[in-house]
Formats: sequence, C-alpha cells, structure tokens
Amino acid sequence: MTDKPLSQTEFVALMAMLFATIALSIDAMLPALPQIAATLSPGAPNAAQLVITSFVLGMGIGTLFTGPLSDRFGRKPVIMAGAGIFALAALACYAAPSLETLLVARLVQGIGAAAPRTVSLAMIRDLFAGREMARLMSFVMMVFTAVPAIAPLMGQGIIALADWQAIFLALIAFSGLTMLWLGLRQPETLAPARRRALHLGSLVAATRELGRHRIVLVSILLQALTLGALFATLSSIQPIFETVHHRAESFPLWFALIAVTSMSGSFLNSRIVMSLGMRRVIRASYAAQLALTLAALALLGMLDGNLAFAVQVFWAIGLFAMMGLTMGNLNALAMEPVGHIAGLAASVISALGTVGSVLLAIPVGLAFDGSATPLLVGVAVLIGLALLLSLKALGEPRD
Repeated sequence: MTDKPLSQTEFVALMAMLFATIALSIDAMLPALPQIAATLSPGAPNAAQLVITSFVLGMGIGTLFTGPLSDRFGRKPVIMAGAGIFALAALACYAAPSLETLLVARLVQGIGAAAPRTVSLAMIRDLFAGREMARLMSFVMMVFTAVPAIAPLMGQGIIALADWQAIFLALIAFSGLTMLWLGLRQPETLAPARRRALHLGSLVAATRELGRHRIVLVSILLQALTLGALFATLSSIQPIFETVHHRAESFPLWFALIAVTSMSGSFLNSRIVMSLGMRRVIRASYAAQLALTLAALALLGMLDGNLAFAVQVFWAIGLFAMMGLTMGNLNALAMEPVGHIAGLAASVISALGTVGSVLLAIPVGLAFDGSATPLLVGVAVLIGLALLLSLKALGEPRD
C-alpha cells in the first residue's frame, strides 16, 4: 500500500475498473438469458430479463448506505466491504436452484456492487470538481465502455466451456483483482479530519440540504430517465437480436461493435465539454437521440432483413454514445454544490436515479412482443421527457 497519489492515467483506469464491476455484472449475463429462461423459467421466458433489473434495483438500494458509510469510515474500506458482499452473493447466484432464489441473490449482489460504483464517484469528487470532474468522468467512461464490449463475449465463452452459472465465478475473480489493485495502489482520498459521524440527525440534515439544490433534483430525474432508457435496452437487446434479426450466435460480437463504437460519445464529451459546458452538451445529446429513435421507428416499419438490422445497430450505437455525453455531466452538475458531503450526495443521487430507472425500465422490457417497437417507443418517451425537462429546468448554460 502506498500514500503516493496515482498518475491521472492510472487513476482513470482504476476508477473505470470499479465502474466496470457493474458493466460485467449486467452485460456478461446477456448471452445467458435464453439458458436462464430455459432452465429456470421455461413457462415465462421474458421473466429471465429480471436477472438484469433485480441487480440494478439492489444497486440502487445499496447506494443509500455506501455513501454515508464512506463519509464516516473512508472510501477504501467501504468499497472493499461491498466487494465482499458482492462475491458472497455471486456464490449464492452460482448455486441458485430456482429463478426466485437467483433474483434474490442478484438483488444482494447489486447491493454489494453499489460500493465500488457509488464510492468511486465520491473519490473522484474528493479530488476534482466542475468541468474538470466532467472531463475526467469522460475519460473514465471511455475506458469503462471497453468492458461492455468484451463482457458478452466473455459470457458466451464461459457458457461454451462450462455453463451459465460459471459466469458468477468469473465476476468474483474480476472483483478480487480490482480490490487488490485498489488496496495496493490507491491512497485514501478522504482524510480523517473530513469524515462525518454517522448520526441520524446529520444524515437527515445533509439529505435536506440536497433537496435545497434545484440542480441536484433535476439531475436525479434526468438520470432516472436516461438510465431507464439504458436498462430497458439492455433487457431487450438480446431477445431482439435473437427473435427479430436471427443473430443469437453473433450477438456478443455485434454488442462489442456497438460498445466500442459508442466510445465516441465519451471521447467527444471530453473534447467539447470544457468549451461548450455541460448543459449544452446534455440538451444536444437528448435532442439527437430522440430524433434518431423516431427515425428508427419509422424505418423499421418499412424495412426488413439486413437493412432493418443495420438501423437497429446504428440506433443502439447512438443510445450508448448518448450515455457518454450525458451521465458524467449530470453527475458533475449534481455533485458540484455538495462536495462537502460528497459520499452522502453520491449515495442519494445514485440511489434515487437508479431505483427510478428500474421502475421505468421493467415495464418497457417486459413489453417485448417479438418486435423492437415496444423498446423504441419506450425509449422515445423517456428521452423525450428528459429533453423537455433539460430545456425547462436545467438552468442556463453557465457551467
């Protein structure tokens, strides 16, 4: 273990790997959805999608606790404790005899994963703020985006060599290596003098303080709408590729192409956010994605075969690129006025945004009817609302 600060390159890579715990836990499961449905829910194959959203729901619940705990005990101990819960729950997932047991274990796994996801954001806020934080988050997201590119391929490879349950053993190994890196290389970012006692009154007061910042409330709503579109897409994309476009076997390769290409969003944000500001970038991204979604809806109604598939892929690239142009900026805007309570702020913001997104994503995912229409309509509604809210309530582009 060292007290020497990491270079920005290594810090970005480490933060990206902490974020990647989430991406692997979600995206590596996508190729396994048909096997999970056939094994544990043959009578209701759409229910297998809940393996994704139950994890996300647990993550949202867990973020309520991890931030305040990290404000009291420091960032690194809380991340490592969360990783331990994550690993134990992954073992329970591996041995789950029924879909109900698997969903409960995934919920707990999500609670554990909340620590690396939320507390890493507080670590970044400990060291950076404003546009510089948004810029750093863009670099983190660029590295992080490489993980979804390989996660379905990893999942498919594990299924070919063993079975879908073995994916959970790979998740344990990844988390263990990341914790080793964190423990040996990253200094604690929250000095003991800046830590806050775990008193209910102070937590309530800090939470009320968040509510007094309009930008925080607007950011939470925008994150819920944006992540709702993302998780609805992640729940539906594998069935769409399999049922609509008949590309089940090649799905991990196409998903990798989508993930790698969509890195352009984070790269573009890192280049323009310092000059244009976060608000302008967010609004332009929502407008572009809404136009793309409406165009895809119209084209998919007229096209079929390879042309329809090309439209589907291009649309997915646009959606994932939008994440790189919005989420880092929304987090930076929300965290800017609350740096003195960064851990609790990151928890409340992430928790409310994530739980809200799950409530929005589940009905869109379960509406899958053998076509891409329910997903595209759902995303159009969510992004349309996000665009309207960003225009009406996000404030002037003075950041």
